[in-house]
Amino acid sequence: MKLKHRLLSIILCICLWLVPSAKAFAIQGDGNIDGGGGHVNQGVAGYEWPTGYEGIRITIVDAGTGQQVTSPIDFTNSNVAAVSSDIFNFGKVSKLQYRNGAALNIQTQYEYFHPDTPIPKIITTNSGKADMNAIKTYFCSEGAASMVASYTGIELNDLISGKYKVILEPVIYLWYNHLFFAMTVTEAGLYNRTTNGDLGSHFPTVVMKNFALSMFLERDDLGFKAYTGPKGSARTTNEMILILGIGIVSYAAQPEEDPPVTEMEYDQEYRVDTDVITAVSLYSDREINNRSKATVTFRIKGRRCQMTDIVMPEGGSQLVWVKWHTPSTPQDIKITISSNKGTLSTTQMTVRVVDLNENPPPDPQANDRNDSYRLPNVPNKRDVTELTWGEWDCWWQEHWVYHDGSEDESGYYCDHGWYEFDWIPYFASISASMSIKPDERNPTAEGCVMKSGYGINVKATARVSSDASSAAITGAQNVVTYFPEFAYQTYWRLLERMAGGYASSFELQKNPYSTYQRRSHFSPVWFPDGPYEVYGEVLDAWTPAGMLKIHLTDDLTVRGNLFFDWHIRPAN
Repeated sequence: MKLKHRLLSIILCICLWLVPSAKAFAIQGDGNIDGGGGHVNQGVAGYEWPTGYEGIRITIVDAGTGQQVTSPIDFTNSNVAAVSSDIFNFGKVSKLQYRNGAALNIQTQYEYFHPDTPIPKIITTNSGKADMNAIKTYFCSEGAASMVASYTGIELNDLISGKYKVILEPVIYLWYNHLFFAMTVTEAGLYNRTTNGDLGSHFPTVVMKNFALSMFLERDDLGFKAYTGPKGSARTTNEMILILGIGIVSYAAQPEEDPPVTEMEYDQEYRVDTDVITAVSLYSDREINNRSKATVTFRIKGRRCQMTDIVMPEGGSQLVWVKWHTPSTPQDIKITISSNKGTLSTTQMTVRVVDLNENPPPDPQANDRNDSYRLPNVPNKRDVTELTWGEWDCWWQEHWVYHDGSEDESGYYCDHGWYEFDWIPYFASISASMSIKPDERNPTAEGCVMKSGYGINVKATARVSSDASSAAITGAQNVVTYFPEFAYQTYWRLLERMAGGYASSFELQKNPYSTYQRRSHFSPVWFPDGPYEVYGEVLDAWTPAGMLKIHLTDDLTVRGNLFFDWHIRPAN
């Protein structure tokens, strides 16, 4: 989970498995995957697995932040719709989302796709073992990368640039209680817990062993632990939920000849003078109850911040976090994290604090020209409009048992109770809008039509909704706008926050080149007739599960330039 700033000459992906690729290609995926299993017992009528009915769930995450950037997509070689018109499933939810508190939500609408090239066998059966080398080779191939890019909408060059990682989760299709299900290993574990072990009792080999062990990590990544346990016996429900059923493909950008030049590695990037939330995961293989709760301590720039009263069941996990305010100047900050109980996903982070207000556009001049200009494509970045997480709650379940007394003593009741745990889910979502219009000082603008060379105004609003406390969320705090004359890069304008909180509003800052100190951006005189489209990013609405963000556009029409408004006459 590192943001790496490198000098690049070409794109190259390193495969640490040391296995051959499917075909010669300029990239290879670094596949963090292994598997196990053995012979299967497919079940009885109403509780059976049609052998070979399996698939894969693919989710793209940001390699630097670990934040999910696409909705999961399921692929399978099988025509599962031909087996049953109703395919019961739990929606397209990733292991990452379940770790952050998503709950099972059963439904019958199920979408899947057939891969361009058939996927190798993933689940070991009586007819043959899964070949992990073949699986690794497949998902590190050019074809798989192109397929993933095509279906997720991410450009192939971006996908393999090192900015993203691909999460793989095996999917099984089976009959349970006379209903046809699609589920991942994580979902099978959660559903087995919901059914009090009934799912596992009907599929002790297929689900609890071979499916559970069909894929797992060889080394820790994205906050998930590597699995180092037995590979030939049934696994526990907690192992399925927390550790098993996941593989990760990484792409690393490398120069062709020279080694990478690394300036600094960061776990997170924040903006100056901003409320942020820094979170890690806490795991425990032992029960943490009300008698002895966990406390997690964050140390940031000499300050000590704690999250207290943390409880969780044996084998449980949850996000733990701190809300803090970044400094007013750019800098790197080291954060150390410790806990009196359980295991943290990391105990140290290095975060970068940047100032987005340091690169506004220069003053446009009347004689500026750009004869070779072509309208650029507007950036198409992915929104993160909703995030979920949760916390464990703990309460005592009384169980009074009568104990007989001796000849000289009467009997008595004793509470032989235990602690019960409930998962409390939370969510946060964001909505936003942005509008641009000609500045009021523009004398010839009509509605959304103006001449180039005049100023425009930009306004944005954002609203964050959540059922969590204020200690776990922030409103949107920054909006950055980019302009077509700079190809939506090079220069930008940070909007000024006019109203804060969960319903925030933003406007352009006062322009130092404006005679009247207007909150405006001047379009260049040379801008061609046609659409003038502004692109904006609404940022810094933080939750324990990551940052909510939304990308906006609005446009007006350029027709003519300000010289059309000049009248030239002879001097007296």
